[in-house]
Amino acid sequence: MKEFIAGNLKNSIAAKEKLFETQSDEIIRLAELIAEIIKNGNKLLIFGNGGSAADAQHMAAEFVNRFMIDRPPLAAIALTTDTSNLTSIGNDFSFEDIFDKQVLALGKKGDLALGISTSGNSPNVIKAIKTAAKKGLHTAVLTGGSGGRLAGMAQTVLNVPSDITPHIQEAHLWVEHLLCWMVDDILFGEGS
Repeated sequence: MKEFIAGNLKNSIAAKEKLFETQSDEIIRLAELIAEIIKNGNKLLIFGNGGSAADAQHMAAEFVNRFMIDRPPLAAIALTTDTSNLTSIGNDFSFEDIFDKQVLALGKKGDLALGISTSGNSPNVIKAIKTAAKKGLHTAVLTGGSGGRLAGMAQTVLNVPSDITPHIQEAHLWVEHLLCWMVDDILFGEGS
């Protein structure tokens, strides 16, 4: 079991290191974009399925409440939390529409649609990113493996170069925390 744990830890660290080596500049640019979006009075719309849904909620809470410092709330909405919307849209239309309709209702030009999909092939995330782009929102995605279909759709793509789902998700959470930390530092500069 200790060998399993050590191997798992090594692979998790390797996924983050590869992401840093290949995409650290993109992470910085996304943090700067998010800070600019918030400064301009716009918001983040964050969404994904399963563990990525939990990430969307986690990230939105870090922005709205606080991350490392006490500061004013920052505008972020997880499109994964309104069970009435999710179930009515899924029932009346399609599960593929659950984020799309919310982007149509809540998104405005200058906002950021941030889709999270481990495979990069989640149909509901793809549809929402397409709609966001048509509406004039900034688009960004967190993906893994090959990046899937989403890798060619968004303005900003952070793709974890791993095929191991848990390690992709661990790297996504690391990036989400980095983004929160860097946005706080850009906006409030308190050495956060």
